Amino acid sequence: MFQKMMTGALIAGIGAGLFAALLHFVFIQDLLLLGERYESGEIVHFVAPGAEAPATAPQNAPASDPGQVAQADDGTDGTVLRNALTVGFTVVLYTAFASLLIAGFAVATQMGRRIDATQGLLWGVAGFAAIHMAPAMGLAPNLPGTMGADIADRQIWWWATVIATGSGLGMIAFGRSVPLAVAGILLILAPHLVGAPMLDGYFSPAPAELGAQYATRVLGVALASWSLLGWLAGWQWSRLT
Repeated sequence: MFQKMMTGALIAGIGAGLFAALLHFVFIQDLLLLGERYESGEIVHFVAPGAEAPATAPQNAPASDPGQVAQADDGTDGTVLRNALTVGFTVVLYTAFASLLIAGFAVATQMGRRIDATQGLLWGVAGFAAIHMAPAMGLAPNLPGTMGADIADRQIWWWATVIATGSGLGMIAFGRSVPLAVAGILLILAPHLVGAPMLDGYFSPAPAELGAQYATRVLGVALASWSLLGWLAGWQWSRLT
């Protein structure tokens, strides 16, 4: 049974991971690369009156320059490697998420709950809420070139929010009393009442509009990917049981 559970998690994780990688390349990759150019100072979105913008690297180098041709080849190889690593990391990540969902399905089944593809979809949306949406209400996905508070403080708050939200949703879904449901709601609210670590001021090399578009697309891709993951995991679980 355990082997079949892991096989189901692997199938769901690979399917959702490939889907998430595809959406990343379509909706996020260009914004990410543009943010990196702002972060490096290659381009700027604001220049004070009378100041000169920094020169940008030439877009088209003469083909007769062997050094430029070699640099272009290295860039192509780097892009292929980066994209391959993105796909691989995304598949591994969603396979891990699928394993967590399958483990949750096993616990829910022991409690008398029936899990199918539709129920799996709801679990997927709940996973998105706990891991992406709730933390983003305090710490939005950061585009490269966007300043943030101390990374250790942000990581602590992020983990606390994920754990509190997941536990709270579980108490609401599986609790058999009103007090447990109320406790779950309070647990979900707790990290936001404490507040996420923030900077004293707002400044960033990248435009705020670009950062907002990036955060929106990251959350949209995550919602679509988690929904598919939950549906696939629920479908696999219903086949096993």
